Amino acid sequence: MEDPVHPSQLEVGIDMGVNKFAAMSDKTYIEPQNSFRSHEKKLARLQRRLSRRQKFSKNWQKQKLRVQKQHKKIADVRNDFLHKHSTTICKNHALVAMEDLKVRNMSASASGSLENPGCNVKAKSGLNKAMLDQGWYEFRRQIRYKLAWLGGTLVLVPPRNTSLLCNRCACTDPRNRPSQAHFHCVSCGHVDNADFNAAKNILAAGHDVSACGEVRARASALKQEPTCGTR
Repeated sequence: MEDPVHPSQLEVGIDMGVNKFAAMSDKTYIEPQNSFRSHEKKLARLQRRLSRRQKFSKNWQKQKLRVQKQHKKIADVRNDFLHKHSTTICKNHALVAMEDLKVRNMSASASGSLENPGCNVKAKSGLNKAMLDQGWYEFRRQIRYKLAWLGGTLVLVPPRNTSLLCNRCACTDPRNRPSQAHFHCVSCGHVDNADFNAAKNILAAGHDVSACGEVRARASALKQEPTCGTR
């Protein structure tokens, strides 16, 4: 049996985030679903009622079933969102480049220990909850197998410095990103949305991986320390 041939020749780089679930190199993006956040209040209310029931009583069992149904609803809303968007991306693109994000490490607790307490624990906790609510790993998994069905390719690239590298002149400098959403290169003056600039860098690194089997050229710039002279 011959391998499938993807009907499209389009390629796209995808930058995953919290404010934009997926920002793409063609300057389109997907708004986040936030399925847990949307149902969090009702879930908390059901869990409080469960805590007031006598454990293992009939009323406790009924309330526990309501809590389980709410968890299932949250999961179903998230999965429906991920499947719809992953299917659309895979049907329209033969090559998809994404960052090789280690979600488990990124969402690790910042609380630390009694001897070495963490910093900004509350803010990190909120960010962790938002990241896990997005379902980044499941989204990538779906894109991988759907592209394989269609004859396309998923390429994973190192995430380091993709948001700091100028897509136009390859200058890598922390000052290139003065805010979360804004990118302004201190070397060539290139201005762009930070997420779209990162998505273009991801696609460029994906080309290197696809062509060479390893990260070279543009990806080597991602591993460097700041490369722009001061102004």
